[in-house]
Amino acid sequence: MELNDTLLLRYSRHILLPDVGVDGQARISGASVLIIGAGGLGCPVALYLGASGVGRLWLADGDTVDLTNLQRQIGHATAAIGENKADSLARSVRAINPEIEVQSIREALGGEALHEAVAAVDLVVDASDNFATRHAVNRACVQLGKPLVSGAAIGFSGQLAVFDTRRARTPCYHCLFPDQAGEPEVRCAEAGVFSPLVGVIGAMQAMEALKYLAQVGELLIGRLLLWDGLRAEARVMNVPYDPACPVCRQAARQAG
Repeated sequence: MELNDTLLLRYSRHILLPDVGVDGQARISGASVLIIGAGGLGCPVALYLGASGVGRLWLADGDTVDLTNLQRQIGHATAAIGENKADSLARSVRAINPEIEVQSIREALGGEALHEAVAAVDLVVDASDNFATRHAVNRACVQLGKPLVSGAAIGFSGQLAVFDTRRARTPCYHCLFPDQAGEPEVRCAEAGVFSPLVGVIGAMQAMEALKYLAQVGELLIGRLLLWDGLRAEARVMNVPYDPACPVCRQAARQAG
């Protein structure tokens, strides 16, 4: 994508970075990203990707803004209570950067709709809050050969990983967290969440997404970052590829 004078000025602090430059910013501005979830994680992801100039953002969420969301979901204002979250967040992103295209999808994507949305973009960010959605998004990304940035946050703890099964012997989300129907899960409404935590993990998701789009740095592929907010400690562990994984073992992969 060619950047005009206005865009060169808007993104000048990226362009000043030798690792990014004009070419890296042009790749960001020419890219499309699907964000699944417009809540605690999705808000900082969308705001940072929008501010950074990702050319086309798709925001998907079927939920509405509630008073209890406002403690941490920084893309929504009090006036947005009762409004669809994707619409509310899209408006906030457009207010920051009117130069990009932002589309809201007012539903919890699944089935064919999920596959169509994943197929239409360059990268997917999973900012959802439940295992069923995470596994469905992972399956779609594996089947369609799309990179996936996955994050989760609860209490004072968060985690982050990047998956791209086009690369040889790299894991998918199912390799890390096998899908077990009926497994118990704890959500924010039950256990609570420290408000800055979703900002920390969401910002790191945005960073990994931008690194991928700009083709800079080393991604968290094959690795899981664990963040302990109470101790202010981060730990990174390797995630092995499971050759028996029912989701990604049949995926078409490229060498390297």
